[in-house]
Amino acid sequence: MILDDTLLDGLEAKAVQSPRLRMNLNLHDSLEAPAQRLLNALEPGTAIPIHRHRHTSETYVLLRGRMFVVFYDSMGGAIERFLLDPSAGKYGIHIPAGQWHAVEVIEPSVILEVKDGPYMPIRPEDTLD
Repeated sequence: MILDDTLLDGLEAKAVQSPRLRMNLNLHDSLEAPAQRLLNALEPGTAIPIHRHRHTSETYVLLRGRMFVVFYDSMGGAIERFLLDPSAGKYGIHIPAGQWHAVEVIEPSVILEVKDGPYMPIRPEDTLD
């Protein structure tokens, strides 16, 4: 599979049509794979709750678009904001395991997301309202 404009354009089109305003394309073979790799197309207005992954760190590489990644404390207060913008040389971020975080999408964006597997759904105690 070639990761090119045609693939990213198609994924973005699906994100626009999705009620969640995002769409992912798994690059890993199964949810049990030891490395979870996926493309995630994110539209402005997508709602991603403040959450954490206690079992794994997470890396985002922004392929197109602009977005903020925001780190939070355990009370839900923003503690750091990172602008990802390839045109400004800000390509990605590594999020340590256990770090509360969320994203704010400024313009249609596609990230390559990598974390340790197997896939583990986020549990209620790993989100902040």
